[in-house]
Amino acid sequence: MRLLIVEDNEELAELLAKGLREAGYEIDVLSTVAEATRVLETTSYAALILDLGLPDGDGLALLREIRQRNNPIPALVLTARGGLQDRIHGLRSGADDYLVKPFALEELIARLEAQLRRPGQLLGNTLRVANLEFDTRSRQASIDDQPQAFSARETAVLELLMRSKGRVVSKKQVEDHIFGHAEDVASNAVEVYVHRLRKQLAERGARVQVHTIRGVGYLIAEEK
Repeated sequence: MRLLIVEDNEELAELLAKGLREAGYEIDVLSTVAEATRVLETTSYAALILDLGLPDGDGLALLREIRQRNNPIPALVLTARGGLQDRIHGLRSGADDYLVKPFALEELIARLEAQLRRPGQLLGNTLRVANLEFDTRSRQASIDDQPQAFSARETAVLELLMRSKGRVVSKKQVEDHIFGHAEDVASNAVEVYVHRLRKQLAERGARVQVHTIRGVGYLIAEEK
């Protein structure tokens, strides 16, 4: 499960990333509103951990923009602004939870887990295409109610495609979703994972097709 941290304090960001990775999450770290705005347009995350005092703007402005785009990503706000009105303003701007600095990492993880347990548009649902199902809580795929094992990156591709059922997902979106923002990604890496996933779905009797839309991206649909 991939999370995005937007925090300009390098030391704090590193501590958060280390602790969350040890808790089993995959982490991307950014430090500005501009970077986060660009990345959130192409990459799906399970949750956002957002500092408010960023060097190029207020995190709340980013949060309001996310909500205006109807992006329901759970957002946990980190801030030194601990007053009642500050908390109310943050929650009304679209935050799902609010943690005042300094805080214990254990509390942040517990609050994050509470957000991820809540049913919503991104989490806690079963995705379905024909006889293929994906449980977003356990990240378990099933075909005809029989559990199926895929690699972590094949699972990430499958989840992204199923969340976008009926819509084309760009190659860049798939790349960012499975590799984060690593600099060295082979040019054919996305094609390799999509090919493997397509082959395994067909061999296991899934009545779905993963289409390659040349020059655009990928689309999952019921088999015709």
